[in-house]
Amino acid sequence: MIQLRSVLHVADNSGAKKLRVIQVHGGSKRRFGYVGDIVAASVIQADANGTVKKGEKVKAVIVRTRKETRRANGEYVRFDDNAAVIIESRKNNNPIGTRVFGPIAREVKDKGYSKIASLAPEVL
Repeated sequence: MIQLRSVLHVADNSGAKKLRVIQVHGGSKRRFGYVGDIVAASVIQADANGTVKKGEKVKAVIVRTRKETRRANGEYVRFDDNAAVIIESRKNNNPIGTRVFGPIAREVKDKGYSKIASLAPEVL
């Protein structure tokens, strides 16, 4: 469950290291975001020579959450951290980085982010 002011690790090589969530997209009353949802976030920690700089406002897709997610077949999947991948825009789902680190959930691919899934080393 990702909500306002949640801190996310960045799972790509865009230059950002940590994000703070500003808004979960999906309506004015939407409070929580789960795997595969888009959030607006601010970069709170970044590499000195990365593409994305500290203080920038970005869009990101949640790829891992500590809160377990139930699947239709009855199994649950959860991860060790909350992580996201920075994308270009809501309409253009391409990631800014060229590599994705760590496993991502299958729900990300199911929601149409196949480019992110193909860059990831493992899809759970």
